[in-house]
Order: sequence, then C-alpha cells, then structure tokens
Amino acid sequence: MRDALPHPVAIARHSLALAAGLAVLGGLPMAAFGQAAPQQVEISAQPPSDTEQRRRDPVAKSIYGREELDKYGDTSLSDVLKRLPGVNMQGGNPRLRGLGAGYTLLLVNGDPAPPGFSLDNLAPGQVERIEVTRGPTAEHSARAVAGTLNIILREAPRTRQRELGMRLAYQAWAPTLAANGQWGDRDGRLSYTLPMALYQWRGQADTFSDRRAVDVNNAAQHLRVTGLDQYWGGGFNLSPRLVWKFSDTESLNLQLFAQRHNFNNRGSFNTEVLQGAAPASIEERFVSGGHWQMQRANLSWLQRWAGGARLEVKGGGQASRSVFRNLTDGVDGAGVPSLTRDSTGNNRELSLTSGGKFSTPLGEAHTLALGWDIEQKRRREQRSVIENGAQQLIGYDGQPFEADVSRSAVFVQDEWEIAPRWSTYLGLRAERIATRSIGTDGELRNSSQVVTPIWHLNHKLNATGRDLVRASLTRSYKSPELNALMARPRLNNSYPVSGSNPQIAPDRIGNPALRPELASGLDIAFEKYLPQGGVLSIGGFHRRINGLIRNQVSLQAVPWASVPRWVSQPVNLAGARSTGLELELKGRADELLPADWAIKGLSLRASASLYHSTVDGIQGPDNRLEQQQPWSATAGFDQVIGQVLGGPHLTYGASLAWTPGYRTQQTPAQALTAAQARSLDLYTLWAVSRQTSLRLSVNNLLADASRNLTELLPETGDPQSTLNTRSSRRSFQAGLLVKF
Repeated sequence: MRDALPHPVAIARHSLALAAGLAVLGGLPMAAFGQAAPQQVEISAQPPSDTEQRRRDPVAKSIYGREELDKYGDTSLSDVLKRLPGVNMQGGNPRLRGLGAGYTLLLVNGDPAPPGFSLDNLAPGQVERIEVTRGPTAEHSARAVAGTLNIILREAPRTRQRELGMRLAYQAWAPTLAANGQWGDRDGRLSYTLPMALYQWRGQADTFSDRRAVDVNNAAQHLRVTGLDQYWGGGFNLSPRLVWKFSDTESLNLQLFAQRHNFNNRGSFNTEVLQGAAPASIEERFVSGGHWQMQRANLSWLQRWAGGARLEVKGGGQASRSVFRNLTDGVDGAGVPSLTRDSTGNNRELSLTSGGKFSTPLGEAHTLALGWDIEQKRRREQRSVIENGAQQLIGYDGQPFEADVSRSAVFVQDEWEIAPRWSTYLGLRAERIATRSIGTDGELRNSSQVVTPIWHLNHKLNATGRDLVRASLTRSYKSPELNALMARPRLNNSYPVSGSNPQIAPDRIGNPALRPELASGLDIAFEKYLPQGGVLSIGGFHRRINGLIRNQVSLQAVPWASVPRWVSQPVNLAGARSTGLELELKGRADELLPADWAIKGLSLRASASLYHSTVDGIQGPDNRLEQQQPWSATAGFDQVIGQVLGGPHLTYGASLAWTPGYRTQQTPAQALTAAQARSLDLYTLWAVSRQTSLRLSVNNLLADASRNLTELLPETGDPQSTLNTRSSRRSFQAGLLVKF
C-alpha cells in the first residue's frame, strides 16, 4: 500500500527525487548521480501470518487462513473446526465454550448463515479463512453470547489459480465420491474466482431404546426398541466471486453462493413389550427423502479517500427451500397392518439485506466507524401428517403458516491505540427484531430491542508486543429461534390425539411471547507469542444471563385433542451464570520442549477448557446450562518426515477431541445424562510434488456410540425414563489434490 511504505524505502525514494530535482535546477545530467534515467522502485511485502494478525487485532480473535486450511489436506470444513481450541461440532454446526445451539453466532462472509446450512458439506478449498471471536463486536450482530465464528469464502486472486481435488471415502456398505475445484484469475482490473464442490455421503447406525413410561391405558409400560437407520445423499455448492477495481480507491465486489443437497433415509424398528399394553405397531419400516437448497447474492461497493476514510455499502438477497417426505408402515403383534403414516413438509424462506460502514481516522492509530444493518425475512411452511388415511392434527395439517422477521441495527465503534503498549476498542450497537406470524391461531407478534455496549482493552507487557493481556466487558444476547416462537404444535407420534400421552413423551409448541436472553460478560486472557510462531494462551470468562429460555412440560387443555395432553413449551425461566477457564498451546516442538526432547519437524497443539454453570430456581448439583459439559480437551500433533526419496515431504498426524459424560437437571423433575464423546482422527499427507498431494485418513477411529438417558420423577405415579443409544462408524478416506 502506498500509504504504508517501509521507512527506509520511503526515505530512499524521497532522496532520489530530491537529488534529481537539484540536478535539473543546477543544469547537471542525471548521470552525475550515477543514474542514466529514473528507476522504478517496486516493493513486495509478505502478508502477515495468521498468528501475527491475531496478535495485532484489537479484539480477542483467532484467525485460521489458507496455511491452516491447506496444511492437513482436510476434505471437510468440519474436520478443520474439530481441531480448533474451544470448538465442539454437533450435527455439522459449531459450538463455542461448551454452550448449546443459539449461543454461537455463525456467519458466512459476515452475514448470518441460513437455517439448514451445514459446514459438513463445505470444502476447505472454498474458504479463505476462519475467524473465531470470543466476544461480540459492534460491527456484527451481538447475538454471540459464546462468541462468533465467521467463515470467509475464497477471495478473488491476484494471480492465476487452478486446482482440483478428488476424494474416495467409505463408511457403510458402499464407497462415496467427492470433488472440489478452484478456478481463479485476473484480467486487467477484473479478478474472479470460482470455487466448487460435488459430494456424497453414506452411513449406517444401529439404534437401541429402553423406555419406561405409561401406555394408552395409563398403566405402567416397559418397551425395548431395536432399529436400523441407513442414510445417504449428495449435493454440490458453488461460491463464485468477482471484483472490479475501477481505480486504486474504488472497487465493486460480487459474491454468489449456491448449495443444494438431497438426503435419504430408510430403516426399521422392532419393539419388544416387557410390561403393559403393546403399541399400535410393534414392527415398523420407514423410508424418507427430500432436499435442501439455498442461493445467495451479495454486492458491495468500496470507496477509499486519500485521508484514510472509507465507505462500504452492501446489499444482498437469499432464498432457501427444504422439502421432505417420510412414509412409515407398521404391523401389530399378529402381523396385521396397523399403521400407515405419510409425513410431508415444505419450507421456503426469502430474505433481503442491506448495510454499510463508514470509517475515518481521528488521528494516528485512531479510527472511528459508524454503520447500519437491515434485514427483512419471510418464511412460509406447510406440514402434513396423514395417519391411516386421516389428518393427525385437524385444523393444522396442510394449512400454510407464514412468518415475517424484521431486523434493524445501527452501530458505532472506536479503535484507538492510546499508547505504544495500550489499545482499546469501544463499541455500541442498538438492534431491534420484530416477528409477525400468521397461522391457524391468527396473527401473533413479538418484538424486542437490545442495546449492547462493548469494551475491549489490550496491554502489551513488553516492547516486542509478544506478551499481551486482553480484557473485555460486553453485553450480548440470544434471540429466540423462529421455530420457538411459532405457535404451531408438533405431535408425539407414539401417542395419538384420541388419548393422553405421558409426561416424558410430550407434544411440542412454540411461545410467541418469548423474550431474548440478555448476557453480561467479562473476559480476561494472557497471550504469549513465541518467536517461531507458537502461541500460549490462558484466559477466563464469566457470563450472567437473564431470561434464560428453557422448555417446560405441563399438562394442558389443547385445541388439537379432546383430552388434556402433556406439552413442552419454551419459556423465559430464570437467570443463569456460566464461568470458564481456557488454555491453548501450539507451536513447533523445538520451541515448546527442552532441546533433548524436541523432534525435528514435529508440531504440537493442545487445549483444555473447564466450565461451570448454574441455573436459578433449579436445585443442584447438576443445574447447569443444557449441553455445557464440565470440561473438554483437544490434543494433536503433526510430523514432517524430511524428504521422501529426495523428493517432497511426507506428513502424518493425529487429532483427539474429548468431552466427558455429564448430567443436567433440566427441571426440578427431569434430568438428562449424556455419555462421554471422543473423536480420534489420523491422517497421512504425501506431497508428491509442489502441485500434487495425496492424503489418506481415518476419522472417528474410536467409534464411540452416543448415549443419553432422560429420567423423570413425576409428582404422581412411577418414575419414567428413556435410554437412547446410537452406534457410530469409522470413516476411511483417500484424497488427491492437483494444482495447475
């Protein structure tokens, strides 16, 4: 950049210009200064590394760029995220700091990811970098109680890029294929890139369930259900980007993204009746299928001025749709057909967004920014369940449901390097969300306004800036999911509406009166940056949450049944607190270990986190936030074995992620116990040449089954419980990457 020339080079250029001017004024030829003609000075600067960007950022943020994404030859972005400290993956979605769904803000290019978006189907080759922020910022939505994970898609290149990757994998009964590619170039002032991916998946799980509840006659019932679930599918995604550079100060950026995947399931359930009446069907077969698709377009215009001010204005649109159908057939104990259920669903969502940001220097190392965000979203869905030729929920099945969501926000932020060793970030964001839903129950409205002040402070402990202390005081929130606001019921299929249902198997309904959860946060961390790129970080956080949303089960008179039914409904229950301690260590072995222990070419990484949370109004000791485990840990290594036969490098490594089993007291009467979860991945990467690499890997080597136990102690009657177990399988993969 012209305004950021290194001082020695700038001085040399100014000296040369001054000498030339004096020579002309004095009538001397340029040769008198040892030059026959003016020379052009070109400056090439190496971009800062991910670690260096992390050290310089005013907000506690971890950045993982192309170096990290390419290093291990991963074939799925989920494989990358599993290695990151403090990140847990569940169902293709990331969770930070052990907090459950909704507490982590997932962004794609700075915009919220749409419902149904899964990182499992995004290839690392389509991503430029991953930014993990431990606290909210004013520029992005403050819906980030645990933090923000921002996926930045590939940028238009400055030089030609050509690469193709292919993968062969096996997990269950047949292999799957996948391919991803990157095509990018520059033509004058136009730069473009076209990342693309095609993928398949296939898996199988054995299931087991032990249920103790009551039957349709309200007598004690004990069932054991064994099942088989086979699932498969495939899809593609494209993320082209074009950048027009009209001048050195003005540019236009167009980012497109399209994804579609098809999914299928088939399986069976067999029920053994140990006590009580048998259900209507004891043997069931099911088959289901559908698809999810999304298209997004974003256009942004950037204008810079000589004084350092800049204005970015952006707008975009998005459309997504999901369609599914499930057919289930069952027979009773005599083998007579007793169940035919046809479930269908169709969801559509359209959204328009606009936003902008203006920033200007207020002096050296001091920048003020102001901006806005506006989003309008409309969702339309239609569901139907036909059981034995009749509608399951009369008045709801087949009826359209619409919801409109309006979100608007303004923000201001001030980044200021107060002194050589002190810097601060001050931000303020005001955001309003309004929801209007129209369905069988008429029109329902919900609105909320949240003002979130944010303060980050950094102090360098030494002149090199390699030892940092960071502190933050923030305000953040978690808004209710749209499904939690919708008053449309979902029936528990095991108990028809002609009778009652047990407390442990409730129907579900939304709550249009929900309010956002508000969280006040304190973060403190020490970071040490080692000379060869290693990092040591230790930090703690505390969150105080008001208006915690949790599902409550109660016996209600409902319009979809003639008798009272047990219904689970989200409510703003009470307050809660969450406290944690986080440790991260990564780097080369020769800078982390004593010289006698260090192994050449070995890189190590490890992280550990301790979490403690409590919910008001529920007696302990296990009254923690749902899905927040007491601790988690990751560890891994990567070893480069010199050169193979005088040629390129061979690298191998392993990654282990571990969370323990734990119990959560969900309500005074109900508790959930989850089993430990361990994930061990191994890989070998052979760089055949500078352009070609081959990767072999085994994922989920331990193949731990998932288990959870729900226990209920009702006010009257016997205890009720449900134990669910689902097996897991190892995945074997071979991938080839070629760069042209």
